[in-house]
Amino acid sequence: MKIVIASDHGGINIRKEIISLLEEMNIEYEDMGCSCGTSVDYPDYALPVAEKVSNGEADRGILICGTGIGMSIAANKVEGIRCALVHDTFSARATREHNDSNVLAMGERVIGPGLARDIVKVWLETPFEGGRHKVRVDKISNIEKEYSSN
Repeated sequence: MKIVIASDHGGINIRKEIISLLEEMNIEYEDMGCSCGTSVDYPDYALPVAEKVSNGEADRGILICGTGIGMSIAANKVEGIRCALVHDTFSARATREHNDSNVLAMGERVIGPGLARDIVKVWLETPFEGGRHKVRVDKISNIEKEYSSN
């Protein structure tokens, strides 16, 4: 599994914590920044992560900003991305089992580093259940295709 990870200035600390977790889990990753403490625009970091997941260069992506909201909105504009904004382990499990999410968004101003690690670990280790959930995910993909062709 290969993960791409990025944050804006509001998510640097959690991103570093998650990179440490990925290394502990021996998971390949690409850190796409940011490396500054000054204000940057979150879409500039969400888009490259989403594109790499969408085109198959990475299996999944992780995005962190202050709340996770902006990152998730931006990432979900890319075809094939199912970015879930998650701040608890139950939702992390459910979004993998039921929604086959391929990008995870979190907010550093919402959760602490310990919970962020727990969320990512659950999200990475939980498989998609398929079955009736695949039918629903396929419907989402069909909606996306219909509206992207307009």
